[in-house]
Amino acid sequence: MSESDQDWDEASPERLYVITGGRSGPSEHIVLDLVTLIVSRSPPQPTMQPEHVAIVRMCSSPLSVAEISAYLELPFSLVTVLLADLLADERVEARKPVPPALLPDVELLEAVMRGLQKL
Repeated sequence: MSESDQDWDEASPERLYVITGGRSGPSEHIVLDLVTLIVSRSPPQPTMQPEHVAIVRMCSSPLSVAEISAYLELPFSLVTVLLADLLADERVEARKPVPPALLPDVELLEAVMRGLQKL
């Protein structure tokens, strides 16, 4: 093993370049944001690169793109490139996040508070 192999920095630009094959963005127009949920549609295949395998395995339950990025310790931009590959191969599915619950009417809350104060 050469000295350069021993000094391979996991977050080095060279490693990131190798992982994405030199691409800096998804090859197709795919819009993914930090809260887009990703879920696996098929099991990993032996021919897939390790990062793709890791994503497919961890997304057996829906995970956000931000969570995937954090778990893999990879930049968001790189994760979107990997996810675009998996989406194109139909190995994962992207889902919009669950919308936040509608908040109750402020007037209703105030009426409840007044009623509780009178007790």
